Amino acid sequence: METNIKILVVDDEIRMRKLVRDFLTIKGYSVTEAGDGEEALEIFCSDNSYSLIILDVMMPKMDGWEVLRSIRKFSKVPIIMLTAKGEEADELKGFKLGADEYISKPFSPKILTARVEAILKRTQAEKTDTLSFGGVSINRGAHTVTADGVPVELSYKEFELLEYFMQNKNIALSRENILSNVWDYDYFGDARTIDTHVKKLRAKLGKCGEQIKTIWGMGYKFEES
Repeated sequence: METNIKILVVDDEIRMRKLVRDFLTIKGYSVTEAGDGEEALEIFCSDNSYSLIILDVMMPKMDGWEVLRSIRKFSKVPIIMLTAKGEEADELKGFKLGADEYISKPFSPKILTARVEAILKRTQAEKTDTLSFGGVSINRGAHTVTADGVPVELSYKEFELLEYFMQNKNIALSRENILSNVWDYDYFGDARTIDTHVKKLRAKLGKCGEQIKTIWGMGYKFEES
């Protein structure tokens, strides 16, 4: 199975790195190894296209906690922590610092691979939950919106209206279609509800709001300016 998913495995034990790498490469993942925390940070900072990091806690030069702290300052990449300690305090520390998963040594490589697959499946689903077009980006799972990178606060119905526009970008949409799909009831001739929401949505999106074009006598179209 070939994938474009890159995983960074960080452990000072060569045998452990090889074990993890072998199981992951069988699954088709592209694996890069690092023998200590400093090397791992250098690799990730020069190429942050990795989809996941498997990070040992006890390492020379820079331990896993410090690597985790450093990466979380600029990236939300999923991180699985590996440790020889099975203490609850260590697990709580890892989650508090932003770890996504915590596995104690010794562990089953098959279990580790299953955890990797589960995390990647979740993060890939989150990525597809995002729509972006013309400077506007919405995350349907988190129910958040940004316009030119700036967070925008929308009401529930304004969010649904914007989502419908973005799903149908560059398509002229009649008021009847908008009302039926966003408000879930048939159109009876009163377009003021839609027009009022469009006006508010344009204002909140700032310059990006200009992308919502009025199609006179019909409805609206969402397109890049």
